[in-house]
Amino acid sequence: MLITLIRTIILYIIVLVVMRLMGKREIGQLQPFELAISIMIADLASIPMTDVGIPITNGIIPILGLLVMHLLISLINIKSIKARELLCGRPTILIYRGKIDEEALKKERFTVNELEERLRGNNVFNIGDVEYAILETSGQVTVIQKPNKRTTIPEDFNIMPEYEGIPYDLVVDGKIMQENLQKIGKNEAWLRKAVSEFKTTPEKALIVTYDGKGQIFCQEKDEKERKK
Repeated sequence: MLITLIRTIILYIIVLVVMRLMGKREIGQLQPFELAISIMIADLASIPMTDVGIPITNGIIPILGLLVMHLLISLINIKSIKARELLCGRPTILIYRGKIDEEALKKERFTVNELEERLRGNNVFNIGDVEYAILETSGQVTVIQKPNKRTTIPEDFNIMPEYEGIPYDLVVDGKIMQENLQKIGKNEAWLRKAVSEFKTTPEKALIVTYDGKGQIFCQEKDEKERKK
C-alpha cells in the first residue's frame, strides 16, 4: 500500500513537471498533437501507478520521451509553416460576411445546431448578428460580429481613456511581494505607511493591490482566519 502511494506521488510529480514544460495552454486550446501527447502521458502514468510489479521507470522514461517529442514538434512548428499546417491544420471560416458556408460545415462535420451552440458560448445569441465565425485549429470558434452589433468602445466616441496599466499584488495573505514592490519602484517602508491609512498592517491584510493610477486596494483578513 505504501509502495503504491509512493509510486503514485513520484509519477504525479513527473507528469506535473512535464505538463508545465509543455506550456500554459488550457486543455480546450491544445493543438491535436499536444492533446494526443497529453492522453498518452495519462495512460503511461496509470500503468506503473497501479501495478507494483512493473518498474516505475517503465512509465517515467516513455513520459520523458513524449516530452522530447513535444519539444521537437513545437520547434518544427515554429520553423516551418508547411509542417504547422500538416500537424495543426488550418483555421476554417464557417460564416463569411454573414452567410453560413455549408461546404465548410460539412468538411468539419459541424451541424448548424453545433455552430449556434458555439456562438452562444461567445455570448452571441442571434446568428444574424455574426459577420465572421472562424473554427480555429484548437477547436475554438472565434466570432466577429457585424459592426452595428459590436460593443461600443471609447474610440467610437473619440474618447481617449487614461492609461491604467496593470495592477500589482503587493500583499497576498499577509505576505509582502517584494518583487512587485521593486517593479513599481517602492519599498517596504512605503508599503507599511500606505497600508496604515487603512488602519492595518501588511501582516493582517488578505490582499493589497496597486494599480497604474496609483490607487491602492486593501482588505484585511477575517478575524477568525488571523487567529489560525
